Amino acid sequence: MIEPLQENLTYLADARVGQLVRIARIEGGGPIRQRLLDMGVIRGTVVRIKRVAPLGDPIEISVKGYNLAIRKSEAQAIRVESEDK
Repeated sequence: MIEPLQENLTYLADARVGQLVRIARIEGGGPIRQRLLDMGVIRGTVVRIKRVAPLGDPIEISVKGYNLAIRKSEAQAIRVESEDK
């Protein structure tokens, strides 16, 4: 069953430095999806955007107490919702 798109979801690649977001969905499949899951980037996980390289690639996030650099292409497959109040 396909979940309907939620209006408040954006892509991790579009999040601002310092923003706190919750992973809502990882789109696509294959080795990229498995790599993200292996690194703890799973639905419901809260991450903070730590740094974005000058050209937008890579993006450094803080997840479960450690920093992780992911490619922009990977961040464009991750749907998130803002946790900032």
